[in-house]
Amino acid sequence: MTSNLFLFAFGGPEIFLIVVIVLILFGGKKIPELMKGVGKGMKEFKNASKEENQEDKND
Repeated sequence: MTSNLFLFAFGGPEIFLIVVIVLILFGGKKIPELMKGVGKGMKEFKNASKEENQEDKND
């Protein structure tokens, strides 16, 4: 059971390998665009959750 907990533990070499693979797949020009999209998505999610919390407080 405890071996499953360590299955997704990432260290330095694993993160470096993932970054290299992403660079190979998407290239250097697409990564800023992808991160910009991820940032916008996170911002929208935070705004939506704040609005939902405010509606719950008003009820």
